[in-house]
Amino acid sequence: MSLDHAPARLPDHPVDPQFPARWSPRSFSEATVTEAEVLSVLEAARWAPSASNNQPARFVWGLRGDAGFQAILAALVPFNRDWAGKAAALIVVASRDVTVAADGKVNPNRWAAFDAGAAWMSLALQVQSMGLVAHAMGGFDIPALAAAVALPEAHSLHAVVAIGHQGPVENLPEGLRAREAPNQRNPLTASAFRGRF
Repeated sequence: MSLDHAPARLPDHPVDPQFPARWSPRSFSEATVTEAEVLSVLEAARWAPSASNNQPARFVWGLRGDAGFQAILAALVPFNRDWAGKAAALIVVASRDVTVAADGKVNPNRWAAFDAGAAWMSLALQVQSMGLVAHAMGGFDIPALAAAVALPEAHSLHAVVAIGHQGPVENLPEGLRAREAPNQRNPLTASAFRGRF
């Protein structure tokens, strides 16, 4: 989807077109992606900013047809499972929530989720640059997903990202078809304040 196809999705202030052009389709085609393509996406995420360079973001992924993909898919809520099963790959975004100091002391990393979010955005923009689409989901069963990916202690789950080639709206259940379009954003004045809230 480009801005040429979404004239109502225009920024309030000048930004690179990649930002308003990025959106989260749910319709995927049957086309596959390769392991190399997934690794490129994850490589972009690896280069995201990170507080004190702790790099807490962690990813578990599977290609459609893999046992890992099926395990991740099974942990999604039914609403997401209905469409995400057609994605070419599923990527779990998690974070390691502690750091280990030079003296061996384990400390909480209160910036871990923030850093994982930065990694997700890097991932999403890399996906877009490759002509693919990504849709992040928070709708999953936490214990089931933790078991499916063998989540280690002191780690948190944040999202599951479906990636692949965009498909036609007809690939979606009828109730989702009307929602398959880029949505708008609140005006910047609703979220950014000079000096104080």
